[in-house]
Amino acid sequence: MPFQKRNIVPINYTNRDFDRIKAGLVEHARRYYPATFKDFSEAGFGSMMLDTVSYVGDMLSFYLDYQANESFLPTAIEYNNVIKLARQMGYKPSLTASSVGVLALYIVIPAASNGFGPDKKYLPLLKRGSKFASEGGVVFTLAEDVDFAAASNIMVVATANSSTGVPTGFAVKAFGKVVSGELASQNIGIGSYEKFLQLKLAGTNITEVVKVTDNAGHEYFEVEHLSQNIIYKSVVNPAADRSHVPFILKPAAVPRRFVVEQVGSSTYLQFGFGSDQNLSNEKFVDPTKVILKMHAKEYITDRTFDPSVLNETDKLGVVPSNTSLRVLYRVNTADNVNVGSRRLTVNVTPKFVFSNPSFLSIKEMRKIANSLEVENEKPILGDVVAPSAAEIRYRAYGAYYSQNRAVTATDIVSLVYRLPPKFGAVKRCAVIKDTDSFKRNINIYIISEGQSGQLMSTTPTIKRNVKTWLLSHKMLNDTIDILDARVVNFGVDFEILSDLDTNKYHVLSLATKALRTRMTNLKFDIGEPFRITEVFNTLKNVNGVLDVLNVRIIPKTGGVHSDAHYDFNRNTSPDGRLLQVPNNVILEIKYPKSDIKGAIK
Repeated sequence: MPFQKRNIVPINYTNRDFDRIKAGLVEHARRYYPATFKDFSEAGFGSMMLDTVSYVGDMLSFYLDYQANESFLPTAIEYNNVIKLARQMGYKPSLTASSVGVLALYIVIPAASNGFGPDKKYLPLLKRGSKFASEGGVVFTLAEDVDFAAASNIMVVATANSSTGVPTGFAVKAFGKVVSGELASQNIGIGSYEKFLQLKLAGTNITEVVKVTDNAGHEYFEVEHLSQNIIYKSVVNPAADRSHVPFILKPAAVPRRFVVEQVGSSTYLQFGFGSDQNLSNEKFVDPTKVILKMHAKEYITDRTFDPSVLNETDKLGVVPSNTSLRVLYRVNTADNVNVGSRRLTVNVTPKFVFSNPSFLSIKEMRKIANSLEVENEKPILGDVVAPSAAEIRYRAYGAYYSQNRAVTATDIVSLVYRLPPKFGAVKRCAVIKDTDSFKRNINIYIISEGQSGQLMSTTPTIKRNVKTWLLSHKMLNDTIDILDARVVNFGVDFEILSDLDTNKYHVLSLATKALRTRMTNLKFDIGEPFRITEVFNTLKNVNGVLDVLNVRIIPKTGGVHSDAHYDFNRNTSPDGRLLQVPNNVILEIKYPKSDIKGAIK
């Protein structure tokens, strides 16, 4: 009997759930095994075997779909998988709660021997690292040095001679930034050389790794990724503008480096695979040695250049070996690090430093240290729970799209605002493309804020710090000019009509106060126009004001005001609703109490 080829029906691979898998198996059995498999009832043994196979197939299909979904950030569900995928996109979520706030600090210093003013020799420096605690026991650490001799501090008479009335002591009020947690340390012994060494820190609830050093005094620096070998150090500013810019930003090459990785409640230090034998002796590498490599070739190829990677020979950083590491880190003392206003009042370990202490009275220095009182005038709030999977997912999208570069104007503005405050504060920033078509130049207009909250020209040191900060992020063919924005001061004169049954002078006082408050809170951006309708809306909402008869915008120049001149009449819209300003101009009402005046009918 000749061999008859059986007609093979293709398997339907789209059957993925229990019912369709079983239906396919039943159909297959009926077609190819009609003589051996006849019992298709639900109570039969054959039906049980089909159910078992269908169940296994359904489970395999589920886990296949689940694993596929967990491999992509938009569809991942498991928290740890979302974190891993977010790291692949360049975002490192912080899983430990941390809160930052401002602390008011008070001390009492003696009066000068001649009775005129305080004895400024006794104005101390409260060192960074001083610890304070709330009434509930939450510990906070001072994040920056507080200089009680700063000109911005408030100083009033605290005590006086009861008979003569001559001041004997002065109270000084200063402000300092505090961060939740306290400093802790751990010594870790390191054996022989090991590639990609990973060390686990013993503490939990760790929020920050502050410093890592070895027995030989070498310091290891934290970087975003191990291929990055350039960081920015702070150098004390010796110039006259050090009250506004305490530090200068300087780039430095760091062959000894690490990254911090958090897995659940555990914190790890991850090193590269270099060793001391292949460590370059150059402290700062010449970029031309990195990007121009001709060797024996007679031609030059295009090479990409990363300004944050200026050393290609250190193999992702030096791994510590045959030494001991001392790791200083900050760890929270409580799960809830939020503190209500005026609840952070306990001195734990304040650290005072006096200038020329050998010439001062030990008794007076102790008295000053014991007089320290602290309180937080505003609540200190922070996220007390780890970010959810959805929050991490969308933050990772933002980190991926930004790519830590300065390509668009928005990128540059964001980087300027991210400049650490100790290198100088930039209040407002605007980026404008240069109109000169022969060069690809970018004009960055910035303005800073003085101690009294008024706008002031940015100092040259801040400009240098901003330029250094941008150099590692900007496009190579972009040139940058950092310029001062022009400050145009103005005032407002208004005339209102009150109801007949009201005290019109009381209404005028309320209207003037409301407008001054509104204009003080109205902070302009560079190039932002002034909507004169804001004045009308504010005045009309005051009780007793029947109508706003007239509003005039008055330029204020010379004397205590800015010297910048601007034609208000020409740049006011025909309907009188809008005052336009150029892209490099910022408006300001410098003295609301005197620059805002009104009349009433």
